Amino acid sequence: MVAMSDYSWATVVPQGLVPSVPPAVPLPHLFDADADGAAPLPLVPGVAAGDGEALVPVAGDRLSTVPVYRRHDFPFAVTGTYLRAEAALRLTAAATTLPEPFGLAVFDGWRDPRLQQFLYDRAYAEPGLPPGFVAPPTGDPARPTPHSTGGTVDLTLTFGGQPLALGTDFDEFTVRAFTGALEGSARVAQAGPGGEADVLARDLRRLLYQVMHDAGFVVLAREWWHFEYGTRLWAAVTGEEPLYHAAPRPPADPAT
Repeated sequence: MVAMSDYSWATVVPQGLVPSVPPAVPLPHLFDADADGAAPLPLVPGVAAGDGEALVPVAGDRLSTVPVYRRHDFPFAVTGTYLRAEAALRLTAAATTLPEPFGLAVFDGWRDPRLQQFLYDRAYAEPGLPPGFVAPPTGDPARPTPHSTGGTVDLTLTFGGQPLALGTDFDEFTVRAFTGALEGSARVAQAGPGGEADVLARDLRRLLYQVMHDAGFVVLAREWWHFEYGTRLWAAVTGEEPLYHAAPRPPADPAT
């Protein structure tokens, strides 16, 4: 599988920085929408309950933003970081439940469909990259891409304000980026150098999953940093109806 990440500057490895992690339970079995034979995701109904929610800027205590795509001058990247109002409230709540000095750093929220097309073309220009890392663009309103809805957030934990690399960099498209990839790492720690780092990253992934799950989000099985609320994946996992169609670009952040 191909590795692809230009964002090593955005995070630091937690080993040597994070002395300990609050206990968190092992990750449960995660629904993988991109696995062979996976059931199709529910369609967004013609009238979606959350479409009246505005996109709002991400802000809150122990919540920071690292707009990686804007800093790389990718086309149609927004200046700010936006989510639907309910998703933003839940994200703020998740950050406040973390023990100090942990927090959350957000890489991306709502995404312009034209940026989605750019990222998809860029990622899948790499030969051999399997599905599940960048959603294919679509013009079908019943099948919006997750980030276009405003219900999807890419993020990591922070410690003392430093964003952490939880076993991989952000947007590193390898099997190690799968959310549960490090769940067997307790055995790795006994095998030699490097295992301890995997155990720490595994425990931090568990902590991130737990606080986001408790706030109502679901995680993408193939990206530990990617969480959704009100989307088609969220509906598939929770049994609820999808809440959001794609949202228009925020008027306060016009394309340049």
